[in-house]
Amino acid sequence: MALVPCQVLRAAILLSYCSILCNYKAIDMPAHQTYGGSWKFLTFIDLVIQAVFFGICVLTDLSSLLTKGNDSQEQERQLKKLIALRDWVMAVLAFPVGVFVVTMFWSIYIYDRELVYPKLLDNFIPAWLNHGMHTTVLPFVLIEMRTTHHQYPSRSCGLAAVCTFAVGYILWVCWIHHVTGVWVYPLLEHLSPGVKIIFFAAVTVIINIFYLVGEVLNNYIWDTQK
Repeated sequence: MALVPCQVLRAAILLSYCSILCNYKAIDMPAHQTYGGSWKFLTFIDLVIQAVFFGICVLTDLSSLLTKGNDSQEQERQLKKLIALRDWVMAVLAFPVGVFVVTMFWSIYIYDRELVYPKLLDNFIPAWLNHGMHTTVLPFVLIEMRTTHHQYPSRSCGLAAVCTFAVGYILWVCWIHHVTGVWVYPLLEHLSPGVKIIFFAAVTVIINIFYLVGEVLNNYIWDTQK
């Protein structure tokens, strides 16, 4: 795909995430006023990750255009650092977290929506915004993977970073429960302490699997093994 269409596509995706975030933050929901605010929800954290990632993509494209035909070695080094940052965020955060949010949300939603997205929320969040938060993330990140080759870090470093993110968020959820006495997700209210440990371990394993899926998919699309 040509460079200019990719630039336009990334800019459009970035604007869509900015719109989703602004509309979500403008909603007057009781949950936004409690401890942790919007930052206690993985969906919101993922939206921020995706917006930051596509912001880096757009910045990389602009920098690439500005340095095209320029012989400055310093600018080339800075561009390479920006590309490395873009690839790292894609590999460790944007793809695994984005795919995890979409698959886990809709899997639990289909089973029993009250466990993850109570019907009461329909009074606050319109359907289009719900899909913007929980559906379009997947095609957007797949489009990015298809249009641009991303250099993945070593598998050990990548998995370590993904585990750090997963464990960090789990500890954050547990801390919120410790402070408020309420679990962020209604699903956790129905699990015994032992089952919660198993659930958190399974969640960590799943997000690591999604990291590996992203690595394999990236290699398959761009045929880097040949």
